[in-house]
Formats: sequence, C-alpha cells, structure tokens
Amino acid sequence: MSTAKTKKEIAVLVIPTYNEADNIGKMIEYLNTKTFPYIESKKEGLTSDWDMKILVVDANSPDGTGQVVDKLSKKYQNTYLYKETSKDGLGAAYFKGFKYAMDELKADYVFEFDADFQHPPETLPSMLKAMEEGYDYCIGSRKIKGGAEPEGRDFMRMMMTEAGGLLARFILFFPFKHFFDVTDPTTGLKVTRVKGFIDQLDMEFSHLYSKKFGYKVQLLSETLAMGAKFKEVPLKFENRTSGESKFESDTTTEILMSCIKTRWFDPTTQKFLKFGTVGFVGYVVNATTLALFSNLWNIEWLSWLLSTELAIISNFTLNNLWTFKKDAISGISQLISKFVQFNITSAGALAIQIIAGTVGVYFLGAEYRQLLLPFIIVFLVLPYNWTMYNKIIWKKKN
Repeated sequence: MSTAKTKKEIAVLVIPTYNEADNIGKMIEYLNTKTFPYIESKKEGLTSDWDMKILVVDANSPDGTGQVVDKLSKKYQNTYLYKETSKDGLGAAYFKGFKYAMDELKADYVFEFDADFQHPPETLPSMLKAMEEGYDYCIGSRKIKGGAEPEGRDFMRMMMTEAGGLLARFILFFPFKHFFDVTDPTTGLKVTRVKGFIDQLDMEFSHLYSKKFGYKVQLLSETLAMGAKFKEVPLKFENRTSGESKFESDTTTEILMSCIKTRWFDPTTQKFLKFGTVGFVGYVVNATTLALFSNLWNIEWLSWLLSTELAIISNFTLNNLWTFKKDAISGISQLISKFVQFNITSAGALAIQIIAGTVGVYFLGAEYRQLLLPFIIVFLVLPYNWTMYNKIIWKKKN
C-alpha cells in the first residue's frame, strides 16, 4: 500500500494592517480556532487538504499591532509577520505580501483579506470551494443574492456606493462580458490562483496607478485580462467595530481615476484607439473620394464601391504599420496573401456600405449622403471590421 502523502494546497491570507491592535489578535485567534478547523473538517463540500496560513503586512503601526502578531506567531506556526520599512499604501502592502507569500510560503493561492471582521471569515470556505472547482479568481460580492451591505449604513453612502460601483464597471469593462460578470468591482475580499496569475503580475510599485484603494480595480482588470476563470460568492459586509479605517476622504476620486487610467492604458483600449484613428483617416479618404466620384458620374453604387475600396487600402496599410504592429504582416508573399484576404473579409464592409448607403440615399435623398456615411461606418462597419481584423487578418500568433 502506498504511504505517499497528498500534497496540501497552500492558501495564504494576506492582511495589511495599520493600527489594528484591537482587531488583529481577535482575527488570528478566530481564524485558527474556528475557521481553519472548519475548513480542515471538509464541510461545505470541500475535498482538498488545505494548508491555511496568515501573513500580516504591518506598516510600522504605532499602536503595537506588529507586537501582537509577533506574539501570536509563536503560538500559531501558520501565522507570519512582514514588517514594512515604510508605509507605502494599501496596494503596495498587498504586493509586498504577495511576493512574500509566493517566495517564502510557497503559496498556491493568495487571499486579499481585512483584519477588522468586515470580511466575515465564514466566507472563506465557499471561496476555497470555487478554487477546487477550477476557478482562478474568486471575489466576495455584496451585490449578488446572499450578499449585503452593513445594516444601518447611511442612505447617501449607499447611493454613492451603488452609483460608484456601476460607474467603475462601465469604465473598466463596458461593453464586454465582464461588465455583466463583475457586480462588485471595489470589493476587497478576493482569492487568486498563483500559478499563471499572481506570479505573472508586474509587482513593481511604479506599475500601480494608485497605491491606496484604487489598486483594487487595476488588479481586478489585469487579472481578468489574463483570462482568469472568474466567480463571485456572496459577501455580507460588516461594519468596523474598532481600529482605523483605511478609507480616506479622497478615496472615491482616487478609485475613479484608477478606473480611468486602467481602462485607458489597457492594451486592448490602446489598440482600439489606434484602430479608431486609422478608421477616421479611412473615413476622410472615403468621404473625400465619394464626393469626388459622385461629381464625376451619376452612378451611385460605383461611387460607393470605389471610395470604399480606397479606404480599405488605407486601413490595411496603417493598421499593419501601427495598430497591429506586434502582429504585423511581413514578407512580400505574406503581404500579398493577407491583402487579398483583407479584401475578401472586407467584402462585408463593402456590402454594408453599398447596400446601406444606396438604400439610405434612395429613401432620404442624395443631400443626406455625407450624414449617412459616418452613421454607417460607426454603427455598422466599425464593429464588423474590429472583429475581422482581430479574429482573421491580424490574429495573434501562438
């Protein structure tokens, strides 16, 4: 009979602290005496053997938080203290914790967790269950069934939270699928698989658009962009009972700016902006030549056909040199082959413009031709071209 032991999955709770002496001891005791034994009992359908660890990242708290953790680390061998040499903000504290968890504690999964019981420890088993089910990234959401905001929260604060969350989702994800998948983008309770995700993050502090609360939305967006299989579990958020809140007066503005910067500098957004610029140049070529050809002869479909083809040539050249530079087509034979393919896939754009343009002029009149053109391009041709360019012409090389 084999006596080989099953490898335990190591999950590390990274808990940044600053003046949490009243909370951190209670949290460490609660986790070690209640939550971790419950997880070890494999209730709630858990099947893996979990090795749960606590890593407190303390920013030189003057109230003695570090001393409390240091003392308890002697009592509980799974509890560790990382002493920050400088207070660099919440996001930076998590990055320091992530590095330590990977390098020193050999973490397979890393939690982002609070010391103040606003994140109920009872939520942890359901998040571990999601990891067992093959998810890479799980967050606690106050917005799904079973989740809730703290009782007695001020109405205006609730409204700001709701509006802010919706705005954050819109800025970060609209119109793509994660706009509907992610219901609580500013939540602080998360667990992420290390292999392929945490270990691929750029953890230089300079990479963060915000070292405070805004780090959450950036990390959320970047992890999902890696292709993480994602799930939300209900989070019943609680009121803080003691200690200092990390929420500051400028937090709302800071999160908003982080959302904007995250979306703006996202590679897909940058590519789309270039694609839009090239499309605008193509529009100028299209509009100019359409007006020219329409004055030369009175053959409506031919004017649309030739002006559209000239715009296609412009789009192919500029997109290859700029928008899709990383996947640029090179070599004479490949350029010719892809240009032919580009024209074939652009037949849809040609058909869209010819049909929509001709029909539009028929019903509205020739005087509306130049108003029809941008409408057709923005709402019909642009989405079609974006899909064709990414999926066929400049499809990423493996």
